[in-house]
Amino acid sequence: MENVVVVGGYRTYIGKENGIYRHIPAEKLGGYILHKLSKNYGEPDLVLAGNAVGAGGNIGRLMALEAGIPEEVPAFTIDSQCSSGLEAIVMAAAKIRSGQQQVVFAGGAESSSTAPRRMVSENHPEYTGDEIYTSAKFSPGEWRQDAMLRGAEKAATMSNISRETLDGWALRSHELAAKARDSRVFEDIILPLGVEKECDQGIRQTMSKEFMRKIPTLYENGVTTAANACGTQDGAAFVVLCTESYAKKKGWKPWLHYVDMVEVAGNPEMPLLLVNKALEKLFEKTGVHPEEIAAYECNEAFAVIDELFARNYPTCVPGYNACGGALAYGHPYGATGGILTLHLAKRLQQCMENDVYGVNAIAAAGGQGTAILWKKVWKA
Repeated sequence: MENVVVVGGYRTYIGKENGIYRHIPAEKLGGYILHKLSKNYGEPDLVLAGNAVGAGGNIGRLMALEAGIPEEVPAFTIDSQCSSGLEAIVMAAAKIRSGQQQVVFAGGAESSSTAPRRMVSENHPEYTGDEIYTSAKFSPGEWRQDAMLRGAEKAATMSNISRETLDGWALRSHELAAKARDSRVFEDIILPLGVEKECDQGIRQTMSKEFMRKIPTLYENGVTTAANACGTQDGAAFVVLCTESYAKKKGWKPWLHYVDMVEVAGNPEMPLLLVNKALEKLFEKTGVHPEEIAAYECNEAFAVIDELFARNYPTCVPGYNACGGALAYGHPYGATGGILTLHLAKRLQQCMENDVYGVNAIAAAGGQGTAILWKKVWKA
Protein backbone atom coordinates (compact mmCIF):
# COMPACT_ATOMS: atom_id res chain seq x y z
CA MET A 1 0.00 0.00 0.00
CA GLU A 2 1.06 3.57 -0.68
CA ASN A 3 1.96 5.80 2.27
CA VAL A 4 -0.35 8.83 2.48
CA VAL A 5 0.67 12.31 3.60
CA VAL A 6 -0.95 15.72 3.98
CA VAL A 7 1.21 18.36 2.32
CA GLY A 8 -0.90 21.50 2.67
CA GLY A 9 -4.29 23.06 3.10
CA TYR A 10 -6.27 26.16 3.97
CA ARG A 11 -9.39 27.18 5.77
CA THR A 12 -11.48 30.33 5.70
CA TYR A 13 -12.19 32.26 8.83
CA ILE A 14 -15.15 30.74 10.67
CA GLY A 15 -18.13 33.06 10.54
CA LYS A 16 -21.24 33.00 12.67
CA GLU A 17 -24.55 32.14 11.03
CA ASN A 18 -25.79 35.41 9.49
CA GLY A 19 -22.36 36.90 10.14
CA ILE A 20 -19.43 37.85 7.92
CA TYR A 21 -20.15 35.22 5.25
CA ARG A 22 -23.95 35.51 5.32
CA HIS A 23 -24.18 36.21 1.57
CA ILE A 24 -21.62 33.60 0.46
CA PRO A 25 -23.04 30.13 -0.29
CA ALA A 26 -21.13 26.96 0.53
CA GLU A 27 -20.01 26.31 -3.05
CA LYS A 28 -18.35 29.74 -3.16
CA LEU A 29 -16.64 29.25 0.22
CA GLY A 30 -15.35 25.84 -0.79
CA GLY A 31 -14.50 26.97 -4.30
CA TYR A 32 -12.35 29.79 -2.96
CA ILE A 33 -10.17 27.39 -0.96
CA LEU A 34 -10.00 24.83 -3.77
CA HIS A 35 -8.95 27.52 -6.25
CA LYS A 36 -6.00 28.50 -4.06
CA LEU A 37 -4.97 24.87 -3.60
CA SER A 38 -5.08 24.21 -7.34
CA LYS A 39 -2.86 27.26 -7.91
CA ASN A 40 -0.34 26.04 -5.33
CA TYR A 41 -0.43 22.28 -5.94
CA GLY A 42 -1.76 21.87 -9.45
CA GLU A 43 -4.67 19.81 -10.69
CA PRO A 44 -5.85 17.03 -8.34
CA ASP A 45 -7.02 13.61 -9.43
CA LEU A 46 -10.16 13.94 -7.32
CA VAL A 47 -12.04 16.34 -5.02
CA LEU A 48 -14.01 15.04 -2.02
CA ALA A 49 -16.13 17.56 -0.11
CA GLY A 50 -18.17 17.21 3.05
CA ASN A 51 -21.45 19.11 3.33
CA ALA A 52 -24.44 18.62 5.62
CA VAL A 53 -27.09 21.34 5.14
CA GLY A 54 -26.60 22.40 1.52
CA ALA A 55 -29.06 22.04 -1.32
CA GLY A 56 -27.78 18.63 -2.42
CA GLY A 57 -27.07 18.00 -6.09
CA ASN A 58 -23.41 17.04 -5.48
CA ILE A 59 -22.28 20.40 -4.16
CA GLY A 60 -18.70 19.09 -4.04
CA ARG A 61 -18.69 19.00 -7.84
CA LEU A 62 -20.08 22.54 -7.90
CA MET A 63 -17.30 23.70 -5.55
CA ALA A 64 -14.67 22.23 -7.86
CA LEU A 65 -16.19 23.93 -10.90
CA GLU A 66 -16.46 27.24 -9.02
CA ALA A 67 -12.75 26.85 -8.22
CA GLY A 68 -11.86 26.61 -11.90
CA ILE A 69 -10.61 23.05 -11.50
CA PRO A 70 -10.82 21.37 -14.94
CA GLU A 71 -14.20 19.80 -15.63
CA GLU A 72 -12.44 16.50 -16.34
CA VAL A 73 -11.57 16.16 -12.61
CA PRO A 74 -14.26 14.18 -10.73
CA ALA A 75 -15.68 15.56 -7.48
CA PHE A 76 -18.07 14.02 -4.98
CA THR A 77 -19.97 15.06 -1.87
CA ILE A 78 -20.00 13.20 1.45
CA ASP A 79 -22.84 13.72 3.93
CA SER A 80 -22.34 12.03 7.27
CA GLN A 81 -23.46 15.24 9.01
CA CYS A 82 -20.90 16.44 11.60
CA SER A 83 -18.19 14.05 10.39
CA SER A 84 -18.65 14.76 6.67
CA GLY A 85 -15.32 16.56 6.22
CA LEU A 86 -13.37 13.98 8.20
CA GLU A 87 -15.00 11.16 6.23
CA ALA A 88 -13.96 12.95 3.02
CA ILE A 89 -10.36 12.82 4.27
CA VAL A 90 -10.72 9.15 5.25
CA MET A 91 -12.02 8.29 1.78
CA ALA A 92 -9.25 10.29 0.12
CA ALA A 93 -6.62 8.39 2.11
CA ALA A 94 -8.22 5.06 1.20
CA LYS A 95 -8.20 5.87 -2.51
CA ILE A 96 -4.57 6.98 -2.40
CA ARG A 97 -3.46 3.99 -0.31
CA SER A 98 -5.11 1.59 -2.72
CA GLY A 99 -3.41 3.18 -5.71
CA GLN A 100 -6.62 4.52 -7.29
CA GLN A 101 -5.58 8.18 -6.98
CA GLN A 102 -2.35 10.06 -6.42
CA VAL A 103 -3.46 13.56 -5.30
CA VAL A 104 -6.81 14.36 -3.68
CA PHE A 105 -8.21 17.61 -2.27
CA ALA A 106 -10.44 16.65 0.67
CA GLY A 107 -12.37 18.57 3.31
CA GLY A 108 -15.63 20.43 3.08
CA ALA A 109 -17.67 23.60 3.30
CA GLU A 110 -20.83 24.74 5.02
CA SER A 111 -23.06 27.79 4.95
CA SER A 112 -25.67 27.77 7.67
CA SER A 113 -26.52 31.33 6.61
CA THR A 114 -27.59 30.33 3.08
CA ALA A 115 -28.85 26.81 3.80
CA PRO A 116 -32.11 26.14 1.94
CA ARG A 117 -35.35 26.22 3.91
CA ARG A 118 -37.05 22.85 3.76
CA MET A 119 -40.60 21.60 4.23
CA VAL A 120 -42.02 18.09 4.44
CA SER A 121 -44.08 17.05 1.42
CA GLU A 122 -47.79 16.71 2.06
CA ASN A 123 -47.41 13.11 0.87
CA HIS A 124 -45.06 12.30 3.75
CA PRO A 125 -46.65 10.40 6.68
CA GLU A 126 -45.19 12.95 9.11
CA TYR A 127 -46.58 15.98 7.29
CA THR A 128 -48.19 18.41 9.76
CA GLY A 129 -48.39 21.53 7.63
CA ASP A 130 -46.12 23.79 5.65
CA GLU A 131 -43.64 24.36 8.46
CA ILE A 132 -39.95 24.80 7.76
CA TYR A 133 -37.65 22.27 9.40
CA THR A 134 -33.96 22.83 10.08
CA SER A 135 -32.83 19.42 11.31
CA ALA A 136 -33.13 16.13 9.46
CA LYS A 137 -34.52 12.99 11.04
CA PHE A 138 -31.65 10.99 12.54
CA SER A 139 -33.37 7.99 14.12
CA PRO A 140 -36.67 6.07 13.90
CA GLY A 141 -39.54 7.32 15.99
CA GLU A 142 -40.34 10.92 16.80
CA TRP A 143 -38.76 13.56 14.56
CA ARG A 144 -37.37 16.28 16.82
CA GLN A 145 -35.65 19.47 15.72
CA ASP A 146 -33.68 19.55 18.98
CA ALA A 147 -32.48 15.93 18.81
CA MET A 148 -28.79 16.82 19.28
CA LEU A 149 -29.48 19.19 22.17
CA ARG A 150 -31.63 16.58 23.89
CA GLY A 151 -28.87 14.03 23.38
CA ALA A 152 -26.40 16.35 25.10
CA GLU A 153 -28.78 16.95 27.99
CA LYS A 154 -29.44 13.22 28.36
CA ALA A 155 -25.72 12.39 28.32
CA ALA A 156 -25.00 15.05 30.95
CA THR A 157 -27.78 13.77 33.20
CA MET A 158 -26.74 10.13 32.78
CA SER A 159 -23.12 10.99 33.63
CA ASN A 160 -24.02 13.37 36.47
CA ILE A 161 -22.27 16.37 34.90
CA SER A 162 -23.07 19.78 36.37
CA ARG A 163 -23.69 22.99 34.49
CA GLU A 164 -20.72 24.57 36.24
CA THR A 165 -18.46 21.84 34.85
CA LEU A 166 -19.80 22.32 31.33
CA ASP A 167 -19.43 26.09 31.53
CA GLY A 168 -15.85 25.59 32.70
CA TRP A 169 -15.05 23.71 29.50
CA ALA A 170 -16.65 26.44 27.40
CA LEU A 171 -14.60 29.10 29.17
CA ARG A 172 -11.42 27.05 28.61
CA SER A 173 -12.19 26.77 24.90
CA HIS A 174 -12.64 30.53 24.46
CA GLU A 175 -9.52 31.35 26.47
CA LEU A 176 -7.34 28.93 24.49
CA ALA A 177 -8.81 30.01 21.15
CA ALA A 178 -8.20 33.68 21.98
CA LYS A 179 -4.62 32.88 22.98
CA ALA A 180 -4.05 30.96 19.71
CA ARG A 181 -5.54 33.83 17.72
CA ASP A 182 -3.42 36.45 19.47
CA SER A 183 -0.31 34.28 18.93
CA ARG A 184 -1.23 33.86 15.24
CA VAL A 185 -0.89 30.09 15.47
CA PHE A 186 -3.16 29.49 12.48
CA GLU A 187 -2.33 32.60 10.47
CA ASP A 188 -0.66 30.80 7.55
CA ILE A 189 -3.49 28.29 7.07
CA ILE A 190 -6.28 30.91 7.02
CA LEU A 191 -7.23 32.30 3.62
CA PRO A 192 -9.20 35.56 3.93
CA LEU A 193 -11.99 36.20 1.43
CA GLY A 194 -11.66 39.96 1.78
CA VAL A 195 -15.00 40.71 3.44
CA GLU A 196 -15.41 43.41 6.08
CA LYS A 197 -14.38 42.60 9.68
CA GLU A 198 -13.18 39.11 8.75
CA CYS A 199 -12.21 37.00 11.77
CA ASP A 200 -13.11 33.82 13.64
CA GLN A 201 -16.34 35.34 14.91
CA GLY A 202 -17.20 32.84 17.62
CA ILE A 203 -14.22 33.55 19.87
CA ARG A 204 -15.17 35.77 22.81
CA GLN A 205 -12.24 37.40 24.56
CA THR A 206 -14.55 38.59 27.34
CA MET A 207 -16.21 35.25 28.09
CA SER A 208 -16.46 34.76 31.86
CA LYS A 209 -18.14 32.52 34.41
CA GLU A 210 -20.29 35.45 35.49
CA PHE A 211 -21.53 36.01 31.94
CA MET A 212 -22.26 32.31 31.41
CA ARG A 213 -24.29 32.09 34.63
CA LYS A 214 -26.74 34.61 33.16
CA ILE A 215 -27.48 32.46 30.12
CA PRO A 216 -30.69 30.44 30.63
CA THR A 217 -30.69 26.67 30.28
CA LEU A 218 -32.42 25.26 27.22
CA TYR A 219 -34.48 22.82 29.29
CA GLU A 220 -36.17 23.20 32.67
CA ASN A 221 -33.81 22.08 35.44
CA GLY A 222 -31.27 21.27 32.74
CA VAL A 223 -27.57 22.04 32.27
CA THR A 224 -27.25 22.68 28.53
CA THR A 225 -27.05 26.33 27.43
CA ALA A 226 -26.13 28.32 24.35
CA ALA A 227 -22.69 28.83 25.94
CA ASN A 228 -21.78 25.17 26.49
CA ALA A 229 -23.10 24.08 23.08
CA CYS A 230 -21.36 25.08 19.85
CA GLY A 231 -22.72 27.64 17.42
CA THR A 232 -23.77 26.99 13.82
CA GLN A 233 -21.27 28.62 11.51
CA ASP A 234 -20.13 29.25 7.95
CA GLY A 235 -16.73 28.24 6.58
CA ALA A 236 -14.63 25.94 4.42
CA ALA A 237 -11.46 23.89 4.88
CA PHE A 238 -9.58 21.52 2.60
CA VAL A 239 -6.28 19.64 2.78
CA VAL A 240 -4.07 18.17 0.05
CA LEU A 241 -3.39 14.44 0.39
CA CYS A 242 -1.00 12.52 -1.84
CA THR A 243 1.38 9.58 -1.89
CA GLU A 244 4.61 10.02 0.03
CA SER A 245 6.58 9.25 -3.13
CA TYR A 246 4.75 11.95 -5.10
CA ALA A 247 5.40 14.50 -2.33
CA LYS A 248 9.12 13.71 -2.53
CA LYS A 249 9.06 14.03 -6.31
CA LYS A 250 7.42 17.47 -6.10
CA GLY A 251 9.56 18.65 -3.19
CA TRP A 252 6.59 19.05 -0.84
CA LYS A 253 7.29 18.66 2.87
CA PRO A 254 4.67 16.42 4.51
CA TRP A 255 2.73 18.03 7.33
CA LEU A 256 1.13 14.80 8.52
CA HIS A 257 1.58 11.10 7.85
CA TYR A 258 -1.69 9.14 7.75
CA VAL A 259 -1.47 6.12 10.07
CA ASP A 260 -4.95 4.61 10.50
CA MET A 261 -8.61 5.33 11.16
CA VAL A 262 -11.74 3.85 12.70
CA GLU A 263 -15.47 4.32 12.28
CA VAL A 264 -17.95 3.41 15.02
CA ALA A 265 -21.68 3.60 15.60
CA GLY A 266 -23.99 3.47 18.59
CA ASN A 267 -27.09 4.97 20.18
CA PRO A 268 -28.52 7.48 17.66
CA GLU A 269 -30.11 9.45 20.48
CA MET A 270 -26.76 10.07 22.22
CA PRO A 271 -24.16 10.51 19.49
CA LEU A 272 -21.89 12.47 21.83
CA LEU A 273 -20.71 9.20 23.37
CA LEU A 274 -19.17 8.16 20.06
CA VAL A 275 -16.02 10.31 20.40
CA ASN A 276 -14.74 8.20 23.27
CA LYS A 277 -15.92 5.01 21.59
CA ALA A 278 -13.98 5.94 18.44
CA LEU A 279 -10.85 6.77 20.43
CA GLU A 280 -11.03 3.49 22.35
CA LYS A 281 -11.33 1.51 19.11
CA LEU A 282 -8.49 3.49 17.50
CA PHE A 283 -6.10 2.80 20.39
CA GLU A 284 -7.08 -0.87 20.45
CA LYS A 285 -6.61 -1.21 16.68
CA THR A 286 -3.25 0.58 16.44
CA GLY A 287 -1.70 -0.36 19.79
CA VAL A 288 -0.86 3.29 20.41
CA HIS A 289 -1.35 4.41 24.02
CA PRO A 290 -3.47 7.51 24.73
CA GLU A 291 -0.54 9.19 26.47
CA GLU A 292 1.57 8.81 23.31
CA ILE A 293 -0.69 11.35 21.59
CA ALA A 294 0.88 14.81 21.58
CA ALA A 295 -2.21 16.60 20.28
CA TYR A 296 -5.91 15.79 20.27
CA GLU A 297 -8.30 17.74 18.04
CA CYS A 298 -11.81 16.53 18.85
CA ASN A 299 -15.01 18.24 17.79
CA GLU A 300 -16.47 19.63 21.01
CA ALA A 301 -19.96 20.21 19.65
CA PHE A 302 -21.07 20.13 23.29
CA ALA A 303 -19.04 20.56 26.47
CA VAL A 304 -20.31 17.14 27.56
CA ILE A 305 -17.86 15.64 25.05
CA ASP A 306 -14.97 17.43 26.77
CA GLU A 307 -15.90 16.24 30.23
CA LEU A 308 -16.37 12.64 29.09
CA PHE A 309 -12.94 12.75 27.41
CA ALA A 310 -11.36 14.10 30.61
CA ARG A 311 -12.91 11.32 32.68
CA ASN A 312 -11.60 8.65 30.31
CA TYR A 313 -8.17 10.21 29.70
CA PRO A 314 -7.41 12.60 32.59
CA THR A 315 -3.65 12.72 31.94
CA CYS A 316 -4.26 13.68 28.29
CA VAL A 317 -6.26 16.86 28.96
CA PRO A 318 -3.28 19.26 28.46
CA GLY A 319 -2.98 18.05 24.85
CA TYR A 320 -6.73 18.12 24.21
CA ASN A 321 -8.03 20.97 22.01
CA ALA A 322 -5.15 23.09 23.28
CA CYS A 323 -5.93 25.93 20.86
CA GLY A 324 -9.64 25.91 21.63
CA GLY A 325 -12.40 23.98 19.93
CA ALA A 326 -15.89 24.27 18.50
CA LEU A 327 -17.31 25.81 21.68
CA ALA A 328 -15.29 28.88 20.70
CA TYR A 329 -14.84 28.64 16.92
CA GLY A 330 -18.21 27.06 16.16
CA HIS A 331 -19.08 24.04 14.03
CA PRO A 332 -19.53 24.59 10.26
CA TYR A 333 -20.54 20.95 9.86
CA GLY A 334 -19.01 19.88 6.55
CA ALA A 335 -15.89 22.00 7.07
CA THR A 336 -15.09 20.81 10.59
CA GLY A 337 -13.06 17.73 9.62
CA GLY A 338 -10.75 19.87 7.50
CA ILE A 339 -10.48 22.51 10.22
CA LEU A 340 -9.51 19.94 12.85
CA THR A 341 -6.91 18.40 10.54
CA LEU A 342 -5.32 21.77 9.78
CA HIS A 343 -5.31 22.74 13.46
CA LEU A 344 -3.72 19.41 14.34
CA ALA A 345 -1.01 19.89 11.72
CA LYS A 346 -0.10 23.32 13.07
CA ARG A 347 -0.04 22.07 16.65
CA LEU A 348 2.22 19.14 15.80
CA GLN A 349 4.55 21.44 13.88
CA GLN A 350 5.09 23.30 17.15
CA CYS A 351 6.32 20.12 18.86
CA MET A 352 10.11 19.97 19.15
CA GLU A 353 10.06 16.18 18.95
CA ASN A 354 9.74 14.30 15.68
CA ASP A 355 7.63 11.17 15.06
CA VAL A 356 4.85 12.34 17.40
CA TYR A 357 1.21 11.31 17.09
CA GLY A 358 -1.95 13.36 16.77
CA VAL A 359 -5.62 12.39 16.67
CA ASN A 360 -8.81 13.83 15.15
CA ALA A 361 -12.20 12.60 16.32
CA ILE A 362 -15.76 13.63 15.56
CA ALA A 363 -19.14 12.30 16.71
CA ALA A 364 -21.91 12.69 14.16
CA ALA A 365 -25.68 13.07 14.28
CA GLY A 366 -27.37 9.71 13.96
CA GLY A 367 -24.98 8.03 16.38
CA GLN A 368 -21.71 7.58 14.50
CA GLY A 369 -18.08 8.51 15.09
CA THR A 370 -14.83 8.77 13.14
CA ALA A 371 -11.24 9.06 14.38
CA ILE A 372 -7.94 9.33 12.52
CA LEU A 373 -4.43 8.70 13.85
CA TRP A 374 -1.75 10.92 12.31
CA LYS A 375 2.00 11.18 12.77
CA LYS A 376 4.27 14.17 12.38
CA VAL A 377 7.14 13.09 10.17
CA TRP A 378 9.38 16.16 9.93
CA LYS A 379 10.66 18.95 12.13
CA ALA A 380 9.15 22.39 11.57
